[in-house]
Amino acid sequence: MKYDFTTIIDRVGKDAIAVEGLGNGHAPGAPKEGFDAIPMWVADMNFASPKCITDKVAERLAHPCFGYFAPRKEYFDTIIEWQKERNHVEGLLPEHIGYENGVLGGVVSALNVLCSRGDNVLLHSPTYVGFTGVLKNNGYNAVHTPLYQDENGKWMMDFEDMEKKIVEYNIHATIFCNPFNPCGRVWTKEEIKKAVDLFEKYDVQIISDEIWSDLTLFGNQHIPTQSVSEYAKENTVALYAPSKTFSLAGLIGSYHIIYNRKLRERVLKESSLCHYNSMNVLSMYASIGAFSKDGAEWLDELRVVLGNNVNFAVDYIREHFKGVKVFKPEGTYMLFVDCTDWCKEHNTDVGEVLQKCWDVGVAVQDGRNFFGDCHVRMNLASPLSRIEEAFRRMDKYVFNA
Repeated sequence: MKYDFTTIIDRVGKDAIAVEGLGNGHAPGAPKEGFDAIPMWVADMNFASPKCITDKVAERLAHPCFGYFAPRKEYFDTIIEWQKERNHVEGLLPEHIGYENGVLGGVVSALNVLCSRGDNVLLHSPTYVGFTGVLKNNGYNAVHTPLYQDENGKWMMDFEDMEKKIVEYNIHATIFCNPFNPCGRVWTKEEIKKAVDLFEKYDVQIISDEIWSDLTLFGNQHIPTQSVSEYAKENTVALYAPSKTFSLAGLIGSYHIIYNRKLRERVLKESSLCHYNSMNVLSMYASIGAFSKDGAEWLDELRVVLGNNVNFAVDYIREHFKGVKVFKPEGTYMLFVDCTDWCKEHNTDVGEVLQKCWDVGVAVQDGRNFFGDCHVRMNLASPLSRIEEAFRRMDKYVFNA
């Protein structure tokens, strides 16, 4: 490969929550003496951001003034070109693109426009913990419609339950995760269209989190929610960011795409009220570097690496961890691992599984925070050697101890 996805980067002392946060609050427990930490919880990567990004940031740092600024034309041009090349989006204009400090902040701004405090909002479950938090903290009620697994273990939307919940709870807004976190589904055009047709039937407006759109695996293609119908285009706030794709969460910088002028102006007004939702100049240059031909080339190699990691992890679980089930994700770099049968057989619960993992430095995440009753969430975005070591430890000290 042209790019380096094998070097193990020491993040200790470099402000990374993934390692510095262990043992604090909602993070996994710190490892026992004799074990180093392998961070497999918070959804950022243990790969270096590509040089095309650091070069762009360094180029701007060479100029010593960092005063007030306006976004460059190049910022919008690179997003438009990226969406065209990666997602086959046509007709996207700079006026349709708006800056957001983060996807969750964009979710809140959109909710504040679409809803009144106390309104019910439809989400699929298992549910990304960030959605749960922002809904609760901002006075909205989450109504969960569970995904189910078909005979092959693939996570599917239950359209009958979705319609039932929409009617029963008088719902007019939904947070739609596309691709889906934490289960790793990459929704097909037909699935998205069926969901949107249901939303249109009941006048439900859509907040579509598409932060994982670049990280589809095994030939799966991301379908933008806004692309499936005219209703979807006019009634969706779509949210994107380079943070998951290029390991840029610490630089802050997301964006929305809103085609409907009235909706767009209201969301922009809402997000401006605190005066803190404003672009960082270095974040802008990082985005320009990311959404480049070099960034695309790096990403294509990354997706191969992540696919290999996923294959290794899924095959290892199925071969060595009897009673543990996992769906091979079609996108993202997260696994959502079901330990229900294993726990029943061993007369224990997932809390004990997690603690045993954490004790030996395998810092996986509690799936119960995502409404997975007996699940573990694992981040596979590390050099394969570290993933292999993590699974050897889980084999020896946890599932076959």
